[in-house]
Amino acid sequence: MTDTPETEQVPAEPAEPVKEPVAEPEAPPAPLLELRDGLPEIVDTDAGLLEACAALAAATGPVAIDAERASGYRYSNRAYLIQLRREGAGTWLIDPIPLTTLAPLQDALVGSEWILHAATQDLPCLREIGLTPTSLFDTELAGRLLGYPRVGLATLVETVLGQRMRKEHSAADWSTRPLPEAWLDYAALDVEVLLELREHMATELEKAGKAEWARQEFEHLLGFEPAVRVDAWRRTSGVHRLRGRRSLGAAKALWEARDAIAAERDVTPGRILPDSAIVVAATTMPSDRRALLATQGFHGRGASRYSAAWVEALQRVREMSEDELPSRAPRGDGPPHPRTWAERDPVADRRFKAARESMLNLAEVHHLPVENLLTPDYLRRLMWAPPETREPAELADAVRAQLASYGARQWQAELVTGALVGAILAADAG
Repeated sequence: MTDTPETEQVPAEPAEPVKEPVAEPEAPPAPLLELRDGLPEIVDTDAGLLEACAALAAATGPVAIDAERASGYRYSNRAYLIQLRREGAGTWLIDPIPLTTLAPLQDALVGSEWILHAATQDLPCLREIGLTPTSLFDTELAGRLLGYPRVGLATLVETVLGQRMRKEHSAADWSTRPLPEAWLDYAALDVEVLLELREHMATELEKAGKAEWARQEFEHLLGFEPAVRVDAWRRTSGVHRLRGRRSLGAAKALWEARDAIAAERDVTPGRILPDSAIVVAATTMPSDRRALLATQGFHGRGASRYSAAWVEALQRVREMSEDELPSRAPRGDGPPHPRTWAERDPVADRRFKAARESMLNLAEVHHLPVENLLTPDYLRRLMWAPPETREPAELADAVRAQLASYGARQWQAELVTGALVGAILAADAG
């Protein structure tokens, strides 16, 4: 073998050619949902309503139903458009505003299952005009029970049915008259998909062993009533920055004055006066109209037109005694905030933390949001004031009864009782 001279370079191995990353082909976009039967005429007469009712009553199967409100524009929660679709009857768009009564529609739908998406949003305004279901299927709630990460109607339609929905008119002012054709097309599409979506999701619920859970949830929804907000003025954006009870009193007085004006005019309160103006005025307490209108945020027709009401509200607060002013913390009938439990009741704190961990684990195992497994307020109330007995079987029965008294459904109580009993006993044992 001949040695290689030191000066001779051994040729390097040829480098591997650089490969450009190959982009994965994009999936074709889902087809845009279109109306199958074209846009129906809007029903805005009593005679037209009777025709719609006859068609819907003669059809079969569940009824897809939706309502459009004017949130962000109107003070009231009234329905300004009702959309319905039933197999054999097609789609109907009903304007309830000029109609004498919707009693014929209620009669036509009696005994049928209603399909709604996010039923708690629509049930109050439907009930207000005399429309109440005897049974229902909520596609949003079904999506939650099935563990879908996003349960908006458009997302579920794309995920489950493989079609895209238009979203451009979701925040429209539905009190507008006449309603533009593009808006009506958008509204009709909302019920176009609900019948098919319900069938797919009902099948999924059966396969997942959750059909009975859904049945109990839907039955519970029939009695839904919106929560009455106590001290609703405390939800004013930025009110937490106020210092002192008199500033809180000013915010409360301005909020109540604005609310009364908004209710009278049927205009959403923020269009009369923004929350930011209330907070600034509650901080600076201007004493006359000129100073008020120089305050940040007090501009526009509402601020000027109702300036006397704002000044009067602030003056009333100036004259209040300390005892008349609102307290910093709202009064509630429930337990204190859990962040205070470690100091106030260490055993309750241990119970709550152990129970919360168990709920998170159970929710993950059963593929559903933890708040749908058990309402968080029920968990807090139970862990703050559990049953007195510590005999395991008696405690389990008492926990189930206590959860039922709060409003928990049977399936929820059966699923969580064992874990909650374990948390109570473990915390008490230290």
